Amino acid sequence: MLKTLSFDIVSDVVCPWCIVGFKRLEQALKQFEQVEYQINWYPFELNPDMPNDGQNLREHLIGKYQISVEESQNARENLRLVGAKLDIEFNFSDDMRIVNTLAAHQLLHHAKAHGLQHALKMALFDAYFSQRLDISDHQVLMTICQQVGLPLTECEAVLHEDRYLDDIRSLQQQFQQQNIQAVPAFIINGQYLISGAHPVESWQQILAKIINEEVQ
Repeated sequence: MLKTLSFDIVSDVVCPWCIVGFKRLEQALKQFEQVEYQINWYPFELNPDMPNDGQNLREHLIGKYQISVEESQNARENLRLVGAKLDIEFNFSDDMRIVNTLAAHQLLHHAKAHGLQHALKMALFDAYFSQRLDISDHQVLMTICQQVGLPLTECEAVLHEDRYLDDIRSLQQQFQQQNIQAVPAFIINGQYLISGAHPVESWQQILAKIINEEVQ
């Protein structure tokens, strides 16, 4: 029986469906006790041109997706209910802002070498969606990095020196060439591309099929 699955997850830390998609996958994996798995996070910027001071989230969504104020409110309420079933607290507000995430992706890239990438990713999701913190603010990012155990001086240098920008751009280009235009996107064992935040039951079927194919 297959012992290990590798999940390369392309996502952004201001994408609510990315944390929903991961949590649903995590629940589905509980059915497969014989399978160990590895999680690797990869960068995707929903709004690469977002200015440093960000934009009001409601205004951003209305403008980007051409929806009404009521539709925006309904979408956020739906996400709150979906999140509650997965122990995700979506703490939306009318003054919440969407922010630039490049610095967060730089730190996530750095955290991988320390074995703390997943911990940092979860902490960033929580900081943005539950605590409503500005995760484009470097001081906020440093506090989060410290909380997960990353060396502060290294993290400060990453942002001060703009490290990993070429790596991040190269990865993003690579995923674009794989036709990944939206997130979350899950690449399993380097060959199965699954896009979207599938329900737990769907994930269970997908995983069973992949495991069956892999052990043939």
